[in-house]
Amino acid sequence: MTNTTAARRARLRQLVEARQGLLMPGAFNALSARVIADMGFETVYLSGAGLTNMQLGMPDLAFIGLQDVAQATSQIRGTVDLPMLVDGDTGFGNAVNVSHTVRTLERAGADAIQLEDQVFPKRCGHFNGKDVAPLGEMIGKIKAALDARTDPNFLIVARTDARSVHGFDAAVERAARMAEAGADLLFVEATESVDEVRKLPALLPLPQVMNIVIGGKTPQLPQSELAELGFGLVLYANTALQGAVLGMQRALGELQAKGILREDPSLVIPFMERQRLVDKPRFDAMEKQYAQGD
Repeated sequence: MTNTTAARRARLRQLVEARQGLLMPGAFNALSARVIADMGFETVYLSGAGLTNMQLGMPDLAFIGLQDVAQATSQIRGTVDLPMLVDGDTGFGNAVNVSHTVRTLERAGADAIQLEDQVFPKRCGHFNGKDVAPLGEMIGKIKAALDARTDPNFLIVARTDARSVHGFDAAVERAARMAEAGADLLFVEATESVDEVRKLPALLPLPQVMNIVIGGKTPQLPQSELAELGFGLVLYANTALQGAVLGMQRALGELQAKGILREDPSLVIPFMERQRLVDKPRFDAMEKQYAQGD
């Protein structure tokens, strides 16, 4: 582990434990992560739903595997230095599989992993039809994750989807048990009222993630209020994805309607801005640096 990696992970822990509602946008590939960094955000999330939607064109219904996530993690890490939380779904199997998942994603460049208690095949936390595994199974996965990590600042985020299955009180109880098992952060998914959102920080001992899915089940509160309530992270996992798809539809709609699309900055980023975002000037400088003389 490099000094840079250690510092990045320690920084993420510090930011989360401050409980100031740190905004964490989700990326679905390396370029979306670069845009997030370029916009000045301090952290990035690799969204399993985003990866599934954008890589496969399929819904978030457990179609991706560990190697898909590891490859995307490595690609993002090669592009940005932001602290990164990676969506590890259910850990891709049992507690033994979770151990392998943690080691794989830690090596790939993740700084934290999110593990959830759904049964396989898991689905988006804001879809209907979810079910959760026995609590003991999830506790075993958390313990396996803790034992597998090589850096104590590699964060284990424990998510429960029990709110939609067994109700709010049962979800809080599950999360409390996950805290007892040693998780670093807690994530009660798909709360369904403002009252539930406002209650959560006082009910559990650890910093928490509030997941805002645009159009999903959880009511949206401003980041400032979520910070006052004491949430550690405010996750907007697929804002970039939904914005990107809208941008594609608008630009392609214009092309379809008119048969031509000029460099209109209201529809497309300029050619040179695109090159800046993919760091072309750095590669131009390298070509000059390593060019052989006559």
